[in-house]
Amino acid sequence: MKKTQLLLSLFILIFAAGFVAVFDAAAQTALSDEEIDALVFMREEEKLARDVYLTLYDLWGVPIFNNIASSESAHMEAVYSLLATYGIDDPAAGMDVGEFTNPDLQALYDQLVAQGSRSLADALKVGGAIEEIDILDLEASLMGTVNAEIIAVYQNLLQGSGNHLRAFSNILTQQTGETYIPQYMEQDAYDLILSSPMGGHGASQAQNPDAGQGQGQVDDGNASYGGTQDTDQPTSGGKGNGRRGGRNN
Repeated sequence: MKKTQLLLSLFILIFAAGFVAVFDAAAQTALSDEEIDALVFMREEEKLARDVYLTLYDLWGVPIFNNIASSESAHMEAVYSLLATYGIDDPAAGMDVGEFTNPDLQALYDQLVAQGSRSLADALKVGGAIEEIDILDLEASLMGTVNAEIIAVYQNLLQGSGNHLRAFSNILTQQTGETYIPQYMEQDAYDLILSSPMGGHGASQAQNPDAGQGQGQVDDGNASYGGTQDTDQPTSGGKGNGRRGGRNN
């Protein structure tokens, strides 16, 4: 009898411990509405970058657009992996190049393609503007999460965007002799990115102080973006502002 009671007590303890472990795991992985909104938005924002670059490459034939479009595809997949992990519907599912669920991003895509179609210099400036917007939105999103997986992806996207911004700035000077002027970022933040080594973000490494450190990777930190030797700026909500403030919630 005592042996039966002991086994029963042991079973109850094991069951209770397992239940607590499952509950704790669920609590750790549950995302806030803010985190979900940011992931959904970021998936389409990375698509916007890819789609604009593909369109501008078709128009101008300059390799930097095609090369960075490939990196943006990797960024899209990194965000998609998070959507799949947490069971979040993909806003880009079934969407062709230039098609978006978010009406603000649809309008921005149309605007940027129109501006980038005017001249090669305008197209390169559009590329810079997109990367500035990405950086600002990623920094804002990092401040709204403590999830280590999300932080890991966002930080690596930041590194990629910093590399892309430097590349567009350099190619603009090589192709036209113009000096790139930041359109969304503060000048000092842009200068810090420009002076950072390849693979580094350079600007303020925005992160929620309560967040853990993730280890996810997006492998374009050391990518090379080439040009060939062969205006109006995008409408901004003001220096230091990205696009997430205007997204649908």
